Amino acid sequence: MSMEQKNALIEAICSRARILPVITIGSEEQILPLADALASGGLTALEITLRSAHGLTAIRRLREQRPDLVVGAGTVLDRRMMDEVEAAGAQFVVSPGASRELLEAGVQCSVPLLPGVATASEIMEGYSLGYRRFKLFPAEICGGMAALKAFAGPFPDARFCPTGGVNAGNAAQYLGLPNVMCVGGTWMIEAAALNAGDWAAIRQASAQALAALA
Repeated sequence: MSMEQKNALIEAICSRARILPVITIGSEEQILPLADALASGGLTALEITLRSAHGLTAIRRLREQRPDLVVGAGTVLDRRMMDEVEAAGAQFVVSPGASRELLEAGVQCSVPLLPGVATASEIMEGYSLGYRRFKLFPAEICGGMAALKAFAGPFPDARFCPTGGVNAGNAAQYLGLPNVMCVGGTWMIEAAALNAGDWAAIRQASAQALAALA
């Protein structure tokens, strides 16, 4: 798959999703009911992070048992992790930053990488290898909406998924920017509901998150 095709694919996934829930699995028992709660609330593209020991297991299980979902891997930091998530069946990959090693691995990977950037120089590094779709992280800390508006000038064909500080109060504003294709966040997965296995609350929060964008 060419970089142009990868840019188009990650754009399609993100634009369709609008909200990309960033998920850290605490136990194997959470995998299917959490995904089902998010999906029934309308969030069917999921970023499963490798912040816990259950990330790769979750990706494999969801790809096998929930084929209708779009399952991506997050918090991918190096080529080894990229190889692991690709083998697990991840349909897209997200990183918090963008080392040269990781960017080059993303060019060779069979699925698209959404590399994390926070500066113009990092965007230019991605540009040199054909990337045009990025994750702005940590969005609120590195300039938020003002940064995205500024990036639109020198990088008119770049589009972003801001993540980090995005919440129910500002998600619609972010999505109103022309160079934002979706937003990432965790606000629909409250820790209390997750720990209690209150899947109905997570389903309702997911539906409300999407409804607030209408």
